[in-house]
Amino acid sequence: MTELSSTAEEILRRTRPLILSGGYDGFSYADISTIVGIRKASIHHHFPTKAQLVRILVERYRREAVEGLQKMDEAIADPAEKLRAYTGYWQSCITSGSEPFCVCALLASQMPALPDEVAAEVRVHFRALATWLTSVFRDGLEQGSLHMAHDPEIEAEVFVATVHGAMLSSRAHGDPAVFEMIVRPLVERLVK
Repeated sequence: MTELSSTAEEILRRTRPLILSGGYDGFSYADISTIVGIRKASIHHHFPTKAQLVRILVERYRREAVEGLQKMDEAIADPAEKLRAYTGYWQSCITSGSEPFCVCALLASQMPALPDEVAAEVRVHFRALATWLTSVFRDGLEQGSLHMAHDPEIEAEVFVATVHGAMLSSRAHGDPAVFEMIVRPLVERLVK
């Protein structure tokens, strides 16, 4: 990815909460113009289309997630602790309101309406997350620290779906505690 100007960076930074609150169709360049304090033409200069803006935002989000998972791998050896750290990260984000939902999960719920280039980036994010979790599950199986009923690939997909579903349930109930109520038994089932 090429380096972006400070204005383009600000546009991306201000777009992320708009996506989290309303999804792909929940904002316009007029909204960004008002928030950032620049003309719509300036936004189009940096991001000619909304699809391009959101694709770059999702690509960056995905790269940040991969870097975070790599740091977790470096800091934590035990697969069970990695699962706890991953769900703990989301619990903290949801409770604090700093990142109340995964950008890609929200966009995935709108997949049929997304431009192809955005949908492709969302798919790449989910593949990367499932690949990382599969490796965590394989390591846990080899070390005997995780117990699973299915192959690591299946358990990884179940884990992704449950964690993201817990985000949705937490949002629907307006209660961050719902997230923990759902994911704690998920992790406990795997660690026992």
